[in-house]
Amino acid sequence: MAEKPGRPATIFDVARLAGVSHQTVSRVLNDLPNVRASTKQRVELAIKQLRYVPSPAARALVTRRTRTIGAIATGGPDYGPSSTMLGFNEAARAQRYAVSMANVVESDLASVREAVELLLRQNVEALVLITERVGVLDAVLRIETGIPLVAVDPTGRAEHAVAIDQYQGARIAVEHLLSLGHRKILHLAGPLDSVDAGERARGWRDVMAASGLAAVEPLVGDWSPDSGFRAGETLSAADFSAVFVANDQMALGLMHSLRAHGRRVPDEVSLVGFDDIPEAAHLAPPLTTLRQDFATLGRQIMDSLAELLSGEAGDERAPIIPQLVVRASTGVPTVNRVSV
Repeated sequence: MAEKPGRPATIFDVARLAGVSHQTVSRVLNDLPNVRASTKQRVELAIKQLRYVPSPAARALVTRRTRTIGAIATGGPDYGPSSTMLGFNEAARAQRYAVSMANVVESDLASVREAVELLLRQNVEALVLITERVGVLDAVLRIETGIPLVAVDPTGRAEHAVAIDQYQGARIAVEHLLSLGHRKILHLAGPLDSVDAGERARGWRDVMAASGLAAVEPLVGDWSPDSGFRAGETLSAADFSAVFVANDQMALGLMHSLRAHGRRVPDEVSLVGFDDIPEAAHLAPPLTTLRQDFATLGRQIMDSLAELLSGEAGDERAPIIPQLVVRASTGVPTVNRVSV
């Protein structure tokens, strides 16, 4: 393994070369038990090859308690992840833990590993992953850290996961529209690399299929109101009576665009969003949406970590079901209305 000239090797370089976690390297450095002889040999060889000189901080990696948790996020102002992070920070503070943050801009393994190593150098006791990006989730799950990890993961790929049930939330949204009599229900989806968007699109498709209705390929937005507005430009002349929108911000933009093209909500088009952002109740008309309980999700993250840190296996927690909030953006389709 070639190192950049002038950069001294770190404990993480040794761990990568030896194919073990940094915690295992630290155990070897501290001459602690429960390390196989063959593993110890690999670590010692890696140390020699890299000319690694352990620092006092490196020697303390497995023995020091810091009451600090590392949180990995993907930045950005998206309402769901930012609200989840806020809920988790409050729950961690209530249990007297500090939270150290690392933001990941890119989804590649090298960028994610850099963020993880940044936190590990701070001797965090556990890691939390709050992201909806598939690439970041997959990359973190590939990294051996030697400390507990809890991920917000509605797909259940992480060993220790908590989640809001995005799939079930989407089903509730579409079933609400069906109950009003809508049959031509389109979907404006979130980004293709979003775990949450994928689960919401899957829920929409499954309900449409179970009802014997055609599911036209969804338009794809980027969570922003602007992308919702652009979708409205595409849909302005389409034949439909309702849209399930993957988040409230895009629903806001779509509502604006439909109104600009003379299509009235809900008289001609019903809209359902997702998230229940604070502005949703004050749109014109107020937006029907799915409310997510981010405070409870934050407590579940912290409770799962506390169990793991205490040596318990950790109870499996059922995903939180979003709550339908019915407002004035949904109604009976025009063709089903009785004239008076």
